[in-house]
Parts: sequence; structure tokens; C-alpha cells
Amino acid sequence: MPRLRQVPRAEAAPEVLKYYDALFPGRDPVAEPGTATGTPGDWWTVFALRPAIFSHATAHFGMFGMFAETSVSKLDPAIREIGILRAGFATGSQFVFSQHCKAGRKHGLSEEKIAAIPHWAVADVWTPLERAVLAYTDCLIFDRGRTPDGVFESLKALMSDEDILELTYHVCGYNLHATMCRALRLEYDDVPERIEEVPMPDGPGVQNWAGRAWSKPA
Repeated sequence: MPRLRQVPRAEAAPEVLKYYDALFPGRDPVAEPGTATGTPGDWWTVFALRPAIFSHATAHFGMFGMFAETSVSKLDPAIREIGILRAGFATGSQFVFSQHCKAGRKHGLSEEKIAAIPHWAVADVWTPLERAVLAYTDCLIFDRGRTPDGVFESLKALMSDEDILELTYHVCGYNLHATMCRALRLEYDDVPERIEEVPMPDGPGVQNWAGRAWSKPA
């Protein structure tokens, strides 16, 4: 379950209700969760806690035609999805990665390229532009924006300034979504922490690294 309260249909603001109607037609998404893509849908019901934040986030989606009549994006959607996919994987967000596998496929990414996102640096499926986008995405996510001149020059040789700005915005925007989903345990990121102490085995003869017997706590 999400870590924050979800907003039922009866409490939803008007700007939220239109999305509830589109995604959960005829249902209260809290009482009857589930979207057409198989997700629980609790990103929508938790973000609805603050309608202004909900509207800001959905306006980003609308830039590339999601729930909008037209797209205002000028960036090649396949390039955008490569950046978002890598951001989802690099941040460890199962939700962002999984959803954008589907979006990438819709916009022409091959199964081979989608499968190679985790190990892109050693895969030979990418064009020079795609490799530059992936390297830049890793700088944005792993190095928090610190980008070597060599990476940026490679990107700038193949993309317009306008497209680089838009790519940067989308990757950083989905870094935000990935981080929030993991922190609040939304959608497919509702998973328990797996990094914890593994108990010592019982029985005599258990040795520590220095060769001395462990003293197991009571």
C-alpha cells in the first residue's frame, strides 16, 4: 500500500476528476483500483492530495501528448523514451521502467534496444546519437548533472540546443517521478527494503573472517 492517503473519487478536485474518469471510468480508484495497463493506479490517487502538484505533473505528461489533444514536444519520441527508460532503470524504479518499456515500444524502439537499456554501454545496438543520449542520461542521474565536456560535445554534435534542453527536462522530470514513487511506495515501487542483515546460521563451527568463532547474540 502507498505510504500516504489516497483520494477517493468523492473527494477529488475537478482537475483530478477528469483523469479519474479517463483512467477509472465509473469507478472509485481507491475502492476499485487498477488501470488498463495493469498498474494499481495509486500514483494518481496519491498525487491527487495536492491538486496543484497533480496538475503540474500531468502538464508534463501532456507535453508529449498523454491525455492531451496534441503534443507540443519537438523531440523525437524514440530518443525521449530512451532517456526516460534509462532514467527509470538507473534510479531503480520498476514503475517508470516498466511503463516506458511500453511507451518506447509504441514509439518504435525495438525489443533488442529495450532489452539492452540495463547494459547499454556494452551493447552494439545503438546509433551514435542514442549512445550520446544514454551517456548524458547517466550523467544526469548518477552524477547529478555533472557532465564531462566530451559527453556534452558528442550530444551537441548530433542534437539541436532545443532538443537537448527538452531531453534534459524529461530525464530530470522522470528522475523526480522515480524518486517519489520509491519513497512513497507507489505503483510497482511498492516493495519492501531488501538490504538488511542476513542472520547467521545456527550450529557449531561457524567462523568469522579472522578464523575465530562468532558469538551469536542472544
